Amino acid sequence: MIERKDILSIPYLKKTTFTGSHEGMRFRFAVVKKESDQNGQEKSVLEIVVWEGPYGYDATPEEKKRRIETEFSEQGIAQGIDWLNGLWEAEPETWKKAKTNY
Repeated sequence: MIERKDILSIPYLKKTTFTGSHEGMRFRFAVVKKESDQNGQEKSVLEIVVWEGPYGYDATPEEKKRRIETEFSEQGIAQGIDWLNGLWEAEPETWKKAKTNY
């Protein structure tokens, strides 16, 4: 199970992407764009991408990646972690098989 402590801090994510893996599941957290809120102020959007190992993000075809966007906040990071854990629980055999490809 992926936990909040496994994902680096907001100041880190503001500067660069974070990639990690869990039992064959590879994932990436990145700030991808800014949106304007109702008051016209820009806010960052966090994109979470998941794919089967063993390859890295750039070496994996786009059609093999799944992604969501959340707000760039602690709550958004938590939503991303919950999404990843939900995928793991829903498809454990997929990720275990990917792990054996290493």
